[in-house]
Amino acid sequence: MSDEVLLRLAETIRARRTAGADKSYTRQLLDAGPERCAKKLGEEAVETVIAGVSESDDALRAEAADLLYHLLVLLEARGIALSDVLAVLEGRSAQSGLAEKAARNSGEAGKASG
Repeated sequence: MSDEVLLRLAETIRARRTAGADKSYTRQLLDAGPERCAKKLGEEAVETVIAGVSESDDALRAEAADLLYHLLVLLEARGIALSDVLAVLEGRSAQSGLAEKAARNSGEAGKASG
């Protein structure tokens, strides 16, 4: 499987905006708005955590797939392209994880005091 599967899935989710709501779970989520999409993402995150600490590898793989799907639905609901998120990750990969985290934390502190 190619690493482009997420890009294809994001395109499919975008296309579901025009699908019949009676035939598309994705369309139902999108129609419910970002708040509902975020709630589903949170539920899937919890299920992924539980699978990560107490279930089989197969269960974790399945929950991780659900989590990624629901993240992509939330991004679509908010009008944020997956390519934009990937660009952020690409920028972060140019530095060490600790340096990147420190830079983000100092930026957040500046926002809070500014």
